[in-house]
Amino acid sequence: MDTSIVADVLRDGVGVAIKLAAPMLLLSMLIGVVVALFQAVTQIHEQTISFILKLIIVIAVLLIGGGWMMETLQEYARSLFELMTA
Repeated sequence: MDTSIVADVLRDGVGVAIKLAAPMLLLSMLIGVVVALFQAVTQIHEQTISFILKLIIVIAVLLIGGGWMMETLQEYARSLFELMTA
């Protein structure tokens, strides 16, 4: 196995990890900012509001995009197994 192949596999792995984590992270960050602004305006400083909303968003993203995430991960795993057998 050549070092360029290893570098490609690592780059693809990082790309897949970013692709899978980005929707959850970006939406939870957006909700965090919106809730922080709401709490600053209303002077309600309850920490569980932000946590519960982020948890709901992450669960919703997993329910909606879980199939796509699994397919993406399976494609990457298949490509790794194909490289091992080649």
